[in-house]
Formats: sequence, C-alpha cells, structure tokens
Amino acid sequence: MAGSEVVLLDTWVSLFGMRVRIALAEKDVHYERREEDLTNKSSLLLQMNPVHKKVPVLIHDGKPICESNIIVQYIDEAWQNNSPPLLPSDPYLKAQARFWADFIDKKIYDAGTRIWRRKGEEQEIAKKEFIDWMKVLEGQLGENSYLMGKSFGYVDIAMVPFYCWFYALEKIGNISIEKECPKLVAWAKRCMERESVSKTLPDPHKVYEYALELMKKLG
Repeated sequence: MAGSEVVLLDTWVSLFGMRVRIALAEKDVHYERREEDLTNKSSLLLQMNPVHKKVPVLIHDGKPICESNIIVQYIDEAWQNNSPPLLPSDPYLKAQARFWADFIDKKIYDAGTRIWRRKGEEQEIAKKEFIDWMKVLEGQLGENSYLMGKSFGYVDIAMVPFYCWFYALEKIGNISIEKECPKLVAWAKRCMERESVSKTLPDPHKVYEYALELMKKLG
C-alpha cells in the first residue's frame, strides 16, 4: 500500500475519529487529517458519507470507508503487512472482538451519552447503567493486560477513547469511575503508555469544557 493516498475526515473530540487515528498510528500509516466543523459540514464530507453525513470518514485512494469500527477493520486488512495485527487471526476470537466492540457502542456509549444529556431521574438511571456496563467490560478484562488478552488491539482501540471523557462524566454525573471500576482505569492508563493513544486523546479538561458547552446548547 506504499504511495497510496489516505485522508481522514474527523473532528478533534470525536471518540470514533480517535479510534481511527489510533489504528492508523499503530499500523504506521501516513495520512492527511482534515478537521471538520460539524455545524458547517464540508462538501467533501457530504459527498463521501451521503448516508450518515458524519465523521470519521477514511478516504483511501479516493474511495470512502465509513463507521469507525468498520474503518479500523479495513485499516487492519488494507495494511496487513504493517504490524501489529489489530484483530485476532482465529475466527472465534475475531468474532468475540467484534462482539465487544459492538457492546461498547451499544451499551457504554449510549449510557455515557445520557449522563450528560439527561437530568434528574433519567440521569440517575443512565449513571447506574453506565457503571453496570463498565463492570461487565471489567469482567471481560479480568486479570489480562488488555481487553482481549496480552496484546493491545481492536477492542482496546474501540474503548480507550472513552478515557478522555471519564473526567467529564465524573464531574457531570458526580460519580467515581476509578472507585467503581479500578481495573478498567488501570487498563486505560496502561493504554496511555502507548504513543498511538497518548498522542491521540485530547486533554480531559478540554473535553469537559466542550461537554459543558454542548449542555448549554441543548439546554
């Protein structure tokens, strides 16, 4: 894939865009990143993702790939000669990895978003659900270094961007993620030792300010 043109349409605070940036860094893929203003989407974004009109979009030699988990799988296959592999080669373990990435999107992302978008009783329900789902993921981690065993990979990439939102969720929801899920926070800190992660995740305080601005806009 040497010499191919790679462009990423993204925005700094997007958890989903962070996944793609981490995957590209892990596979040592050179690319051009274009910051999108989601209040004024570029014609290129609308052209490349006409269905969802969302970031991230990876454009590889003029062809778009959309949806972050699908993009990460694509990166792993398109640059398979670049180590390390992000998904396991074993079909069963690969299916498990896809299951947990899907779980993160459907359960943890959903409940986490409701913590800052809801108030009162609805927020309390979201907080409980968020911690409950986080504990399920902590169970999957067990005594391993990473979410699928000894190696950093696809499921870690799916989850670790949430770490930069932990501070905002704790402040807004008045919860302590580290107290509830100490192993998961230790895992996140372990992931942060990787350059691909530490250089991608923004400052949690900046994310918190962004969340407060969003809350104001949503009333």
